[in-house]
Amino acid sequence: MTGIRLNASAPGWAIAADVVVVGSGVAGLTAALRCAAAGLSTVVVTKARLDDGSTRWAQGGIAAALGEGDTPDQHLDDTLVAGAGLCDEEAVRALVTEGPDAVRRLIATGAHFDTSAAGEIELTREGGHHRRRIAHAGGDATGAEISRALVEAVRDGGLRTIENALVLDLLTDAEGRTAGVTLHVMGEGQHDGVGAVHAPAVVLATGGMGQVFSATTNPAVSTGDGVALALRAGAEVSDLEFVQFHPTVLFLGTDSEGQQPLVSEAVRGEGAHLVDAAGTRFMLGQHELAELAPRDIVAKGIMRRMHEQGAAHMYLDARHFGARMWEHRFPTILAACRAHGIDPVTEPIPVAPAAHYASGGVRTDLRGRTTVPGLYACGEVACTGVHGANRLASNSLLEGLVFAERIAADIASRAPLSAGEPVAPASPSELPLIAPEARVEIQRIMSQGAGVLRSAASLTEAAAALEGVHRAAVEGQEGPAKTAEPGVESWETSNLLCVARVLTAAALEREETRGCHWREDRPDRDDTTWRRHLVIRIEPDRSLVVRRTESTAFPATSAATVPDAPREHQP
Repeated sequence: MTGIRLNASAPGWAIAADVVVVGSGVAGLTAALRCAAAGLSTVVVTKARLDDGSTRWAQGGIAAALGEGDTPDQHLDDTLVAGAGLCDEEAVRALVTEGPDAVRRLIATGAHFDTSAAGEIELTREGGHHRRRIAHAGGDATGAEISRALVEAVRDGGLRTIENALVLDLLTDAEGRTAGVTLHVMGEGQHDGVGAVHAPAVVLATGGMGQVFSATTNPAVSTGDGVALALRAGAEVSDLEFVQFHPTVLFLGTDSEGQQPLVSEAVRGEGAHLVDAAGTRFMLGQHELAELAPRDIVAKGIMRRMHEQGAAHMYLDARHFGARMWEHRFPTILAACRAHGIDPVTEPIPVAPAAHYASGGVRTDLRGRTTVPGLYACGEVACTGVHGANRLASNSLLEGLVFAERIAADIASRAPLSAGEPVAPASPSELPLIAPEARVEIQRIMSQGAGVLRSAASLTEAAAALEGVHRAAVEGQEGPAKTAEPGVESWETSNLLCVARVLTAAALEREETRGCHWREDRPDRDDTTWRRHLVIRIEPDRSLVVRRTESTAFPATSAATVPDAPREHQP
């Protein structure tokens, strides 16, 4: 344990449970429902409302070998190719083998997918997939339907939920085992202010960290809270350098910030073309799948064309769909485009890459266990090894389902659970909080220095600028990075700075181009040196220890391994 904590008041109230699940997306709610079904007292804590996470924004669908002629092995092959040599094959095999039945259980829970006249699930195709294996709902509202079904099941099941609650830090007992979490509840409710949930099992399902960049498809709640909490608790994280930038995000102008409208990959799966201002299809000849190449390939293709032409965006042309197909198959995207003055029925859609998905996160084993006993992670906050250096389209919802079920099974196998009393860290260390005004500065630094295109120079400059934000807070200087008072916005900004600094350190360390990590100064993939994972943890003195794994497989989370040559960074 590091002893590092956010600056917050002591809990003024506490409740007890067997399991506390932090997050209410597909991963969190699936884990909670399965734990409750096993007879475990389960509490769900979520930052906003139950349906406010990233899951409901998922448009394309959920990938699984459900179609005639498709097999888990074919799904595995496509996933391994997209992952650019860094997938943990055992984790991928678990995903694709258990995936179809997990989707069927989701349907049994109440999710309704689009079906044909014959009652068969309609399947589409997305980038990197050689078969049509993407199940969708409401045309392009798959995430919203999955969220609706799971939230309804949670409420019908009478699970205890705490909404509008920002998780703060992990509680541990005298032996260093998980003993629950502290949290801050905002607004009116049964509990307000800082409190605690005491539980021997904590499941992190807090989603991603897209808000660390200026433009992202992620909702405002995606501030890396779970990864930051895990780092402070002494857990290992991995692969944070692999941030997937979705190739086709609706371009709203060079100064646009915050959550941007996504134009699903399924639009390309149904036959839309990427073109430049002259109408030329520039992905032809760059990859055998052209516009349906894996996302890192398409994002790079768009960026290259933009640089060649000095353009701020490219176009997605689907005018040949016609009004009826747009209205039936992509009603959400159609409405979003028209809301911004663009009619995809009659004109190409301006698009550019934006931060979309964190392939890395809190390192887990195949049962979702982290390196801290009793702490689990699933969904985007976790790094299971499934995604490698680049997530295959629509594998994220499936990963959330499969590994949430695996976590619930592991926790249930350990019942009855008993928690030790939470104890204060032996050497507590409170982080200086970062003022909310610094959030925009952190996002600007990351977008300029650690975005789609990176180099040693840009990353070094970003690291120095982030250090400046941190030092200003430590020294109590005036300005946007000055020390802040405890509160939701300052806690979020502090979490963003934490994950930004670790992400930048990892990206600087990996001196190659692989998957969605694109180093301009190191344009080639180097399997001899870099077909490895980077594993990072924070020491009690707040230094970072970065080490490489010995292979593409992760070491066991239950036993520490001796690093070959750890390199220390000062965060």
